[in-house]
Amino acid sequence: MRVKAVLFDAYGTLFDVHSVVALAESLFPGQGAALSQAWRTRQLEYTWLRTLSNRYRDFWQVTGDALTWSAQAQHLPLTAAQHAQLLDAYLRLQPFSENLEVLRSLQASGMVLGILSNGTASMLDAAIDSAGMRDLFTHVLSVDSIGRYKTDAGAYALGTDAVGAPANEIAFVSSNCWDAIGATWFGYRTFWVNRGNAPMDQLDASPDGVGSSLRDLPRFLAR
Repeated sequence: MRVKAVLFDAYGTLFDVHSVVALAESLFPGQGAALSQAWRTRQLEYTWLRTLSNRYRDFWQVTGDALTWSAQAQHLPLTAAQHAQLLDAYLRLQPFSENLEVLRSLQASGMVLGILSNGTASMLDAAIDSAGMRDLFTHVLSVDSIGRYKTDAGAYALGTDAVGAPANEIAFVSSNCWDAIGATWFGYRTFWVNRGNAPMDQLDASPDGVGSSLRDLPRFLAR
């Protein structure tokens, strides 16, 4: 069945969450990469825990809380000013190098493009503007509207509601294997951007397609 629209995860898929490493390294020499990795891991864990426990806080709050924990875990003397500086860097994350070219090509082919993300609307707007992607997306969807994070089915349903098509006519693209599998459970046609050559998550399902970068996506969509 022909794909009518493509929805993208934002963080790690379109925007490099580890582009904060340079700033983190300037603040804490020798600790930047470790801080960024711990921050990202704890950020995701907090989204899952809050959804499971019905204790929703928006992604800006979760991201700030995860940063606080990560700095404390690594015994880094993070000041309030440094916390604000690192958190603000999330509004200007770098896009991956191939993304603009691929997105523009898909848009030129007539494909409807959208973002479906855990991020708040204001976080996504800032990142999209910073990356020069403002004109590319018909839909920018935030789970903040339902107060539950992916992989909750209600989060993925935001996409079918916005596009006005069944899940099997929409492709969902994520660099997070667990997210691609969550979208597979929901019924999307899914593509995992496996940038780090990671093993497949063992969740009794797998994405419909896998590639090493977004450049592999058009071939998947043409199948």
